[in-house]
Amino acid sequence: MATPAIAVIYYSGSGHTKVLADAVVEAASAAGATTALLHVDELTQEAWDYIDEADAIIFGAPTYMGTAPSAFHAFAEKTAGRWAVQKWHNKLGAGFTNAACKAGDKNSTLDYFSTFGAQHGMNWINLGLLPGWKSTKGSENDLNRFGYFNGAAAQTFSDVGVEGVHPADIATAAHLGRRVAEITAIFTAGKIALDRELVSAGA
Repeated sequence: MATPAIAVIYYSGSGHTKVLADAVVEAASAAGATTALLHVDELTQEAWDYIDEADAIIFGAPTYMGTAPSAFHAFAEKTAGRWAVQKWHNKLGAGFTNAACKAGDKNSTLDYFSTFGAQHGMNWINLGLLPGWKSTKGSENDLNRFGYFNGAAAQTFSDVGVEGVHPADIATAAHLGRRVAEITAIFTAGKIALDRELVSAGA
């Protein structure tokens, strides 16, 4: 089976989102994927080449004023040429975000990521978790403790350092990375099998 390649493209201002990005990458790698962690402000030509060849792209950024920060939007605008030729068509996609508030309009950022992916013709992978912390028997240590479905969403107080990122949110981000790696492996294996069938049929 081919090893899936996953690009994790993120922006982090205070470092909180970087903690989540690290968890996504580590879990995806542990699940057998080849990964690259790429900051939107540090994209070299080699990084762009990796993104273009990757089987899946995971987007990550904090939620500022109801959406991803301007640095991420600047990255998105740089992909217009790729959008015009649908260079990322049929790649898999996923997303994660963080905000200081427990709600914090994080769903707006996840929706933005999925719409951005849809414009590129990508197929979106959801979080695949039931909501945690939804009853008196639950706790803040549950996975998906805020009940998001379109991606992984975390809450970190604005006046704490990276050590303040909640362990449950890190674990939820890791779940997302592992899930994307597993689904991408199935997806790429299917493409390889289909290509072989087409070759055999044409022989």
